Order: sequence, then structure tokens, then C-alpha cells
Amino acid sequence: MLLKIINSAIFCFFCWSWALAQDTDSDLIIESEQPIVEVEALDPLSPARAAFYSAVLPGLGQAYNKKYWKIPIVYAAIGTGVYFVVDNQQEYLRYQEAYKLRISGRPDEFDGTGDNPNISEDGLIRAQEVLKRNRDLALFITIGLYALNIIEANVDAHLDDRAFSRNLSVRPTLELNPFDNQAIAGVNLKFDF
Repeated sequence: MLLKIINSAIFCFFCWSWALAQDTDSDLIIESEQPIVEVEALDPLSPARAAFYSAVLPGLGQAYNKKYWKIPIVYAAIGTGVYFVVDNQQEYLRYQEAYKLRISGRPDEFDGTGDNPNISEDGLIRAQEVLKRNRDLALFITIGLYALNIIEANVDAHLDDRAFSRNLSVRPTLELNPFDNQAIAGVNLKFDF
């Protein structure tokens, strides 16, 4: 009989403490030592928008990603490619015009008169072929740099800094090789996403 009373008392005590815990949990305020950081919501369309902006105007996607320092690099790369395309095209047209004049029997700029160099008809043809190949190569590289600008803006928007934790830890480790009991030095790198 005494055992039933003790068991009943323990049961009532646990029920009463559980009921109190339910009431106090709603009023419980947890104070933390770490400051509360508000996180901006990530826009899932941000990478597509950055790529579209870079496709419309090179460098605009980088500005959208707030990476302003990349804009001069984009314009220097694409501008250099455009310069070589235009320069090779102008030289190609210059040699082509000289070849046409030479074929028609009229004097041209490469016929050796005055300070001009003497270039044969075969030399004019080879110069046109080289300049045309260089122009096409420069155009291909410029288009590649334009595409790289779009891809870089898209990837940079995907790898937004707000999406990753700043918790990066590096810990040197020393382990024992179980086969020959030799120490193995290593580095453990932990990066939380």
C-alpha cells in the first residue's frame, strides 16, 4: 500500500512539473551571446537577371552583382578584341585594294615607288590571307570574351556571399598510419554552406 502511495505521489509530481514546464516554455526568453543577424532573402532569379544584364550590356551584370571592380576588366578584354578585329579588317582592305590595283595595271601603295615597300602579287595575296585569318581569330576570341562576361556574371550571382556562412576553419592534424606506425601530417579544412 505504501508503494502505491509513493508511486502515485511520484506520478503526480511528474505531471505537475510537466504542466509547469508547458506554461513556462511559452514565456521563456533565451538570451544568446551572439548578436542576431538579419539575413536578406536570396532571390532565386538573381543569376538569370545578372546574365541577362551582362548580355544586354557587358559589365552591367557585374554592376548588378555589386562587383564594380570587374567592369574595367570586362571592357578592357572586349575592347582589346574589338580593336584587333577592326585593325586587321582595315589592313586586310588595304592589301586587298592594293592587289586589285595591281591586277588592273594601276600603281598601288606597295609597288616600290618612293618610300613604299615593293611587295609582289603573291606577297599581297599571302598578306590578305594572314590578315583575314587574324581578323577571324580576333573575332572568335572577342565573342568568347563576351560569353565569358555573361557566364561570370551568372556564376558570381550564384555564389553570392550571403548564401555562405563565414565559418571557415583550418585545423592542422597529426594522425598515425596503422600499417607502419608513422605519423602523417595533414590539414583539415571545414567550410559550412
